[in-house]
Amino acid sequence: MWLLDANMDVHLLSLLQELGVECEATTRRGWQALNNGDLVSVAVKAGFTCMLTQDRLFGEAAARALKAHPHFSVVVIHLAQFPWKRYRQNFNSAWSKSPIRPIPGKITHWPISL
Repeated sequence: MWLLDANMDVHLLSLLQELGVECEATTRRGWQALNNGDLVSVAVKAGFTCMLTQDRLFGEAAARALKAHPHFSVVVIHLAQFPWKRYRQNFNSAWSKSPIRPIPGKITHWPISL
C-alpha cells in the first residue's frame, strides 16, 4: 500500500485507486507532524510499502530509515503544482508514458524525464 506525504494533494488518492493502487494519506492518518525518518518507521509498521512525496530533501532525512526498512520505497514526484483538474491531466499523461515503479529500499524520482 502507498502513502501520500502531507505535501501531496489528497485528490490523488482517488486517481491512484482508479489506477489500481491501494493508498492512503498521512493527513488522514494524523501523521503530518512526524519527521521524515519517524514517518517511514510508522508507515512500515502500518503496512505501507511506498511513500509519494514532493519533498526533494526527503531522502536525506529518511536515508537511515530506508536502510532499516529495505522493503520500503520513496518516490519523489516532480510535477508542477496546478489546480487539481490540470494536475490530474499532467499526472495521467506522465503515468500513461511510464507508471510509477517503486524500488524497495530506494528513493526514485518520477516522472523520469524532467
